[in-house]
Amino acid sequence: MEIDYKPILPKKTLPIVIIGAGGIVGDAHLPAYRKAGFEVVGITNRSRAKAEKLADQFGIPRVYDNITEAVKDSPADTIYDVTIMPPQFVPTLKQLPDKSAVLMQKPMGDCFSQSREILQVCREKQLDAAINCQLRVAPFVSAARCLIDSGSIGEVYDMEVKVTVQTPWELFPLVKIHPRLEIQYHSIHYVDLIRSFFGAPKSVMAKTLKHPTKNLSSSRSTIIMDYGDTLRAVINTNHDHDFGPTQQESYIKWEGTNGAIKVKMGLLMDYPHGVPDAFDYCLLDEDGPPQWQQLPIEGSWFPDAFIGSMSALMRYKSGESTVLGARVEDVMRTMAVVEAAYQCSDGGGTLIENNF
Repeated sequence: MEIDYKPILPKKTLPIVIIGAGGIVGDAHLPAYRKAGFEVVGITNRSRAKAEKLADQFGIPRVYDNITEAVKDSPADTIYDVTIMPPQFVPTLKQLPDKSAVLMQKPMGDCFSQSREILQVCREKQLDAAINCQLRVAPFVSAARCLIDSGSIGEVYDMEVKVTVQTPWELFPLVKIHPRLEIQYHSIHYVDLIRSFFGAPKSVMAKTLKHPTKNLSSSRSTIIMDYGDTLRAVINTNHDHDFGPTQQESYIKWEGTNGAIKVKMGLLMDYPHGVPDAFDYCLLDEDGPPQWQQLPIEGSWFPDAFIGSMSALMRYKSGESTVLGARVEDVMRTMAVVEAAYQCSDGGGTLIENNF
């Protein structure tokens, strides 16, 4: 079986200036742009030394002391790749030229009120702004989407994300201390992914929990997104599986009336090194029992998904496409689901004592 899952690259590439020089920039953004042939013309970071290190490693010609300097020296059609923490988004966006193109790292704010502020600034400045919801365009997700959109597995009635791994939070010192760690900074990937397939849920049920001996605000979550009485969409994450690789799990699974797809997300197992991904599918055949097959998929979440998200913005900005899927207006709906998940987790479920 052949599936056309690779991203459509822009006919005309636009120059990129990166704002921020954290680990994700060296691990994913810059390797992706190098692989795609995108030109990064400059980088700036509060700690210039970090920016200089990445510039040397990836051949970026200019390192700027601040955003003002970067903007002054950049071409009018520059795409600004904003990779800093969400509380810095609004003051950063205010320094960018009106009507410029911006790709912001997720999440779109640390809370829903902050998301609103970000959206307001983007509208006031008429920015072509998107959030880097790159899991939507990871190669294995794009392949699954092609199969589903073609009708190959029929009507999808179940989507499940399950992650049982040991996550090295120490690699993310600014994220590790966040009061909304798990859903806001990890499971948001899966909330957004499910939304990209099925749209906005009617409601959400969720509980996020901490580990009894770890100094983390939360490290495990269960989220159920309500799409009525036929479609189940559930997320189960456990970052506390400190028991070796044997029983680790990291997968996305879709089940439909005519078939099923199961994808192993190898990146999260032994992060950041990862293990190989796997794409398995089963198409029902009236002439025989169900048979699972494996389809080789080129590329992975890191860095290839970052090619897809940047390509989409470049193509939109240059007029090659009229669709910008992860635009800020759309991702606001993801942020609303995340906020509702926290409200549900804090409020709790139906009490049993004194009610029954």
